[in-house]
Amino acid sequence: MVLGDGIPSAGPAPETARTHRFDYPTYSRIGARAGGWLLIEHGDAEICETHPGGPEDLVVVVNDSLAFARWHLGQLPWAAALRSGAIEVHGSPALARALPTWNKCVEAPLAQPTPTP
Repeated sequence: MVLGDGIPSAGPAPETARTHRFDYPTYSRIGARAGGWLLIEHGDAEICETHPGGPEDLVVVVNDSLAFARWHLGQLPWAAALRSGAIEVHGSPALARALPTWNKCVEAPLAQPTPTP
């Protein structure tokens, strides 16, 4: 599977259609919401700015976008992001457990730069 940003995922995505909403409350303005949907269908995924229809299987609330970015880059363990409240996941427990396995960067974090003398 390749996520909408062109980054291949590490784990298998569900084969049945799934809709996951991502909310970024720190970016929301009064009367507007920041976020989008990840639609996974037949092993492919796309990012949608408007609701693609159907039930939402997961709602991911990103309270700390820096922590979310650090997790995505493999610099912060998923469990630590959840424990701190930086990220909340609501919905199917099985899908919530599977979600972090779809991030390839967690398997291969960025190499640390070598200091130059």
